[in-house]
Order: sequence, then structure tokens, then C-alpha cells
Amino acid sequence: MRMAKSFACGECNMILPDPEKKSDPPQCMRCPSAPVTTDWSGYVVIMHPKRSEVAQKLNINDPGSYALKVNIR
Repeated sequence: MRMAKSFACGECNMILPDPEKKSDPPQCMRCPSAPVTTDWSGYVVIMHPKRSEVAQKLNINDPGSYALKVNIR
């Protein structure tokens, strides 16, 4: 069985939670007008952005799950 891939924000790369209703399109809480896609790769969880070198290199300021690469067509 293949699992459905989560959506990622095209602007901030945050992995988005599944919408409560399957008919609702997902939307980023921080970038509501940004496009979202399932075409992403890589996965990183940032817990303490101020102490994380990875977060600094990726310009991430908030804790959460992020895609490393997001493709918006």
C-alpha cells in the first residue's frame, strides 16, 4: 500500500498538516497565499532554530518539519 505524500508550502518549505476535511485544499498557516505541492523531497525537523546550524543555513526561524527541496511548477 502506498501512502499519500504530505503537502509542502512553496514559499517557506514547511510540511503542512493534513486538512481536517479531505475536500479542503491545504494551506500554509504562515504563507496563506503561497502555492502548495506534493512535489517535494528531503525532510528535516527543526526543534531549536536558534541553536541549529541547519536552520541557519536554510533560513528557518520557527520549529517544525520542513522539506529540503520544493518544486512549484
